[in-house]
Amino acid sequence: MMKKMNIPTSKTSLVLFLCQIISALDVPLDSKLLEELSQPPTITQQSPKDYIVDPRENIVIQCEAKGKPPPSFSWTRNGTHFDIDKDSQVTMKPNSGTLVINIMNGGKAEAYEGVYQCTARNERGAAVSNNIMIRPSRSPLWTKEKLEPNHVREGDSLVLHCRPPVGLPPPIIFWMDNAFQRLPQSERVSQGLNGDLYFSNVQPEDTREDYICYARFNHTQTIQQKQPISVKVYSTKPVTERQPVLLTPTGSTSTKVELRGNVLLLECIAAGLPTPVIRWIKEGGELPANRTFFENFKKTLKIIDVSEADSGNYKCIARNTLGSVYHVISVTVKAAPYWITAPRNLVLSPGEDGTLICRANGNPKPSISWLANGVPIAIAPEDPSRKVDGDTIIFSHVQERSSAVYQCNASNEYGYLLANAFVNVLAEPPRILTPANKLYQVIADSPALLDCAYFGSPKPEIEWFKGVKGSILRGNEYVFHDNGTLEIPVAQKNSAGTYTCVARNELGKIQNEVHLEIKDPTMIIKQPEYKVIQRYGHASFECIIKHDSTLLPTVTWLKDNEELPDDERFLVGKDNLTIMNVTDKDDGTYTCVVNTTLDSVSASAVLTVVAAPPTPAIIYARPNPPFDLELTGQLERSITLSWIPGDENNSPITNFIIEYEDALHEPGVWHYQTEVPGTQTTVKLKLSPYVNYSFRVIAVNKIGRSQPSEPSDQYLTKSASPDENPANVQGIGSEPDNLVITWEPLKGFQSNGPGLQYKVSWRQKDVDDEWTSVIVANVSKYIVSGTPTFVPYEIKVQALNDLGYAPEPSEVIGHSGEDLPMVAPGNVQVHVINSTLAKVHWDPVPLKTVRGHLQGYKVYYWKVQSLSRRSRRHVEKKILTFRGNKTFGMLPGLEPYSSYKLNVRVVNGKGEGPASPDKVFNTPEGVPSSPSFLKITNPTLDSLTLEWGSPTHPNGVLTSYTLKFQPINNTHELGPLVEIRIPANESSLILKNLNYSTRYKFYFNAQTSVGSGSQITEEAVTIMDEAGILRPAVGAGKGYSEIIFATSPVMHTVRPTFYKVQPLYPRIRNVTTAAAETYANISWEYEGPDHANFYVEYGVAGSKEDWKKEIVNGSRSFFVLKGLTPGTAYKVRVGAEGLSGFRSSEDVFETGPAMASRQVDIATQGWFIGLMCAVALLILILLIVCFIRRNKGGKYPVKEKEDAHADPEIQPMKEDDGTFGEYSDAEDHKPLKKGSRTPSDRTVKKEDSDDSLVDYGEGVNGQFNEDGSFIGQYSGKKEKEPAEGNESSEAPSPVNAMNSFV
Repeated sequence: MMKKMNIPTSKTSLVLFLCQIISALDVPLDSKLLEELSQPPTITQQSPKDYIVDPRENIVIQCEAKGKPPPSFSWTRNGTHFDIDKDSQVTMKPNSGTLVINIMNGGKAEAYEGVYQCTARNERGAAVSNNIMIRPSRSPLWTKEKLEPNHVREGDSLVLHCRPPVGLPPPIIFWMDNAFQRLPQSERVSQGLNGDLYFSNVQPEDTREDYICYARFNHTQTIQQKQPISVKVYSTKPVTERQPVLLTPTGSTSTKVELRGNVLLLECIAAGLPTPVIRWIKEGGELPANRTFFENFKKTLKIIDVSEADSGNYKCIARNTLGSVYHVISVTVKAAPYWITAPRNLVLSPGEDGTLICRANGNPKPSISWLANGVPIAIAPEDPSRKVDGDTIIFSHVQERSSAVYQCNASNEYGYLLANAFVNVLAEPPRILTPANKLYQVIADSPALLDCAYFGSPKPEIEWFKGVKGSILRGNEYVFHDNGTLEIPVAQKNSAGTYTCVARNELGKIQNEVHLEIKDPTMIIKQPEYKVIQRYGHASFECIIKHDSTLLPTVTWLKDNEELPDDERFLVGKDNLTIMNVTDKDDGTYTCVVNTTLDSVSASAVLTVVAAPPTPAIIYARPNPPFDLELTGQLERSITLSWIPGDENNSPITNFIIEYEDALHEPGVWHYQTEVPGTQTTVKLKLSPYVNYSFRVIAVNKIGRSQPSEPSDQYLTKSASPDENPANVQGIGSEPDNLVITWEPLKGFQSNGPGLQYKVSWRQKDVDDEWTSVIVANVSKYIVSGTPTFVPYEIKVQALNDLGYAPEPSEVIGHSGEDLPMVAPGNVQVHVINSTLAKVHWDPVPLKTVRGHLQGYKVYYWKVQSLSRRSRRHVEKKILTFRGNKTFGMLPGLEPYSSYKLNVRVVNGKGEGPASPDKVFNTPEGVPSSPSFLKITNPTLDSLTLEWGSPTHPNGVLTSYTLKFQPINNTHELGPLVEIRIPANESSLILKNLNYSTRYKFYFNAQTSVGSGSQITEEAVTIMDEAGILRPAVGAGKGYSEIIFATSPVMHTVRPTFYKVQPLYPRIRNVTTAAAETYANISWEYEGPDHANFYVEYGVAGSKEDWKKEIVNGSRSFFVLKGLTPGTAYKVRVGAEGLSGFRSSEDVFETGPAMASRQVDIATQGWFIGLMCAVALLILILLIVCFIRRNKGGKYPVKEKEDAHADPEIQPMKEDDGTFGEYSDAEDHKPLKKGSRTPSDRTVKKEDSDDSLVDYGEGVNGQFNEDGSFIGQYSGKKEKEPAEGNESSEAPSPVNAMNSFV
């Protein structure tokens, strides 16, 4: 009885058997086959290596394995055999190796604590499990202790120790009160990783007697409670603020070791008042993105899935307004062994070879050891086919007795990996798994796939036959797949029949027959047509089909690709669909779908429902096809075609399309011939010789095209010689000694007759030779051999047939094959233009030696070494190509002060010629890059220590370093600039004689003989005094003081150079400009004799005109230039009268672009200034009243926050919610404080620099008064102080006053 299988017409994907991943043989996952094949044991399930069990429940140690025959199981405990028959509490599950230890009936879990290992064994080998460590969980009670109340002063730090009992596994810690409510935690109060509760500073609300630490043991589902801890906070006035101090970890450094793949947790908790804020950084790198998380209010750094790349130094920085402290944790990531390549099961045939590979990595590197059937391989029974080579076992010419299970153990001090992999040697005769007499059915012209799933060892060979006595199938019409499947890409009717699959190996042979039936395709011979139906009329769609008589079709109708509505108006007949009483909702696309078990076809038509007009509706449709085609006036090269138009269906015919078929050359293919207007019904057509014509006509109107008419009678034109010759004739050599002539062959109807051939002719150009000709068949290429290398040829190709030749063809020029150029360019010269650019020249090679089309020249150049370091490096050659017959080129991107080599080669279509001799040239010195770093450390009262690194790219021989520095006062004005020249061999220095508690800005760069490189800048502050006593800072009279903290000291390995700073007089420094549209404010710094009279000189930048001079009234250090041209660059300098040649350096600035209209600044209007003065006076009176009330002992709340630019740090704040507190008498004498503006790493970002008025620019928020003072609304610039002129501290602008009081 044949089993039937249907294959759809669409090409189905080949479904292959899923196979086990092995080396030599694929074993199909066929259940019957797997039951019959022998297989060594494989461990399928086992308990975890570290198995913590509940001591109150039975212990279940899992060990499941599969194999053929089924394996038996045995156990070891602590390395010795565990005889379960002698222990009544231990049983093994049937057909399994899983142990059940009965604890609930009197057994004690502690008695079974130890290391267990399971072995599964059958006649083909033994597999072993991991070492399974059994440990019962423990949840010990808290030790009793007497807890004294904690009396703490307000603002001090406090640590409440939990010290939970040691359990297995460790408990989860949390703090609660007597009402079992979790204690709230914040940046100030938080729980550490060790379970202790940390207070950065205590507050009165922290007083309570029920701080209780709980330990939850998950395995035993128990919670242990520590005795309540009492905390009493007493207040002292005033509360002393404190710098940060780390509560944990202690010291400045610590170490941490974590394993690869684990979660890294680092913790820093600090004490201090105000509460410190924690920040984390990784020294020399970035914290890993997407794996870094901050917990416990940023006190805990969490990095998941750590790897060796996460090793390094992690710094936590605790900071408050009084200072900072840091701790560095050195993290080392080790790794337990992990697989690179785990050994995989190997199935081999007798006599075959194979390998088992076991590769693992870890930190430290794990050691690899092998076992055979659970026994160390060194003492295991010998196997002559086996050879151990480190992490690989090599098998050669195996036999059935070589079957075994091998264990690979990779271990280091952090763990181990154990993997089982069997070697199964099978000798099996062929088996065919595909059912016998299987029937396949396919549609004609579709692919057919005939299965022959097989197995055997050695792997069988597969052959296919057709019929009872058929020959073996071969040829391009069949595809033979590796899994045995036979594919017939295009199955025809004659493909039907019986096919035999034969599988054979040295152990036997087997065959199987399958049957193939070819079915006719299903077709819709009468398709539904487009309908326009009046509302409430009837619509009918036809769907007449033709199908294979042995297939049962089903016809389904769809509306808009969905099922038909459940409506009795829709009537489905055998060959049609009728819709009664159509309505507007019946509009849509109706599809007839025909399905058989093998194929599916469909056809659609649109139904349009229109309103019923008062008069009969005009139905517009495509025209009916023309008919009664007639041929007259037959001539050799022309004929007349006439026809009768079909019904135009209420839409006039616009044109007719005439098509033709050439039954002689392309039967069944219709080509466009011409088209004529819709009023014309005859046309004279041009014909070609040797074509068997048939014509048809298609009518076209606005609705669309008609169906084609029936074909006309055939008309065969007489043969003639060709009218034209092949196009696109070319001659290009593929080898140095040949000429390949190619052309586009004529199409069938262009041949004009039978026997189409080509006459190919050639001769060498400019040589008095005769034409050589050959006649070839209807091909497109001819190869002329034995030609000289790259010489021009005249070529022509002429068509001919049995009746004669085509007209004489035109000649084209081609060339024989190219060869590599013979000589290298000579006289190569290099002209070095600058330190990064050179120009190379060469003489062109003679064209005769190019031996091909000259494509250009290639310059190969590479850096040999740096002249400063004299260190060679890996040579990386660069190539520049110069097209055409160019004899020079530029080499950009060179490195300064380096030695280079180059050579030049000529290039043709074949490739490159020989290289010219290497030319050596050196680039001159350039300016160096900036120093690699600048660190400022060890601040004292009057000194700072500077350390730096040499430039990464010196670009020459360093001659010296230049250090410039200047002080910065509290209004961010820059003082005099001091310059020091330092020898190139120095790497540190100490600056002395500096002012205490003063900020300095440093500029540092390196020099070569060419000039100075780019500079690096830093800022640093000298400390206030040795005892840390606050002294008035420079500029303290301007409204605030600064508290400065020192950086950490840095160890010196080289004794630094000492310099004393000497003042330089006189000087004009730091000329700065802030330009508007038509004016600019010029300011400067002056050091020298008093009562100097200044002048300002300016002019258009780049102009040769004389400088314009403006006298400055008095000794002011600013001046406003007026009447400038918008959008113009100016140069400016400042000088002093009476000091010959004493001028500042030039500065360049540019005025703003001209504005179409200018907004009037409200701050300069008289009425607004008056209004602001009245408001200020009113507020001043209110403040006086409030002050009087405070002096009488009362307090009042400040209910509204200032929303202008008052500094929030000078307002007393509540610690918990940040709102304003209450003023009292005791605090009136306290100085106002302002936090340091210097970052801890002494770096100053460009965007934060506030040493220039230019930052404020020009716009609606700021402009200059005519006296040169700067006013503005600093919205969005909270970090900047107001920019002032000389008198800005005495007379604040009205806009600033408004910002302060609104």
